[in-house]
Amino acid sequence: MTPTVKAAASLTDPMGGGATAGPTASDGSPLPDRTLPSFERDVQRMFTHIAGGYEWFDHVASLGNDVLWRPRALWDLDRFRRPGPVSRVLDIGCGTGELARLVARHYGSAYVLGADFTRAMLENAARRSVARPEHARLDYARATALKLPFADGTFDLVTNAFVARNLSDLAVAFREVHRVLRPGGVFLTLEITEPASPAVNRLFHAYFDRVVPWLGGAVGSAGPYRYLPQSLRSLPDRGSFLALLAQNGFPRAATRPQSAGIVTTFLAEAGDRLHENR
Repeated sequence: MTPTVKAAASLTDPMGGGATAGPTASDGSPLPDRTLPSFERDVQRMFTHIAGGYEWFDHVASLGNDVLWRPRALWDLDRFRRPGPVSRVLDIGCGTGELARLVARHYGSAYVLGADFTRAMLENAARRSVARPEHARLDYARATALKLPFADGTFDLVTNAFVARNLSDLAVAFREVHRVLRPGGVFLTLEITEPASPAVNRLFHAYFDRVVPWLGGAVGSAGPYRYLPQSLRSLPDRGSFLALLAQNGFPRAATRPQSAGIVTTFLAEAGDRLHENR
């Protein structure tokens, strides 16, 4: 079976049609503005714009560290979750499918569904998955994290990498993840975070706020990579992130910083729906 982008009625365009023009940088590339009503659509436009070179640029901009962060996150996941089989996994905001493919290899009998609201990313992910040994257990669907088109309790795990800071409402997304997880299922979020050490934080921001946008401008994507450091400022700190998870159905949660806190793995276990407070 070749991985394809699902086109079922329940998985139609989550943004309600084609993306229209929105705010741009000086080179014409999309530059989402969180204060605008069009923010979600503009984020979709941005990811459509960078889909072709997304993996390559991330490897370069992270100095190769991104190929280590995802496996380490799964290593932390295995030590956090309670023993038991993993049969069905949802990877939200899957992009070009890097984490989805890794999850499928890591859990050798699991069916993994990658979901994203950007068709160009999904088509890229499907192409990259065809020649992989795990391709028969991979599929892709068009969906937004804020309104997942899946039944309650469908998945054992929900994962995502570098998605949370792009969401307009984390609480809504967390409730949706909780809904589609079985009780006791685990939610993994890997995200860029603020390093705790002042010295590391200064070095990080010197690179992240200046060099990465310059690299983006050099490849015709000034907008997306100016937006990248801006998006980090919208993310709650680690303690607030855990508190928000607890408020939305995840009473057991933990953080696992990587690379001196430049990225953090957030892990959360879904509570029993009979006892949650909404």
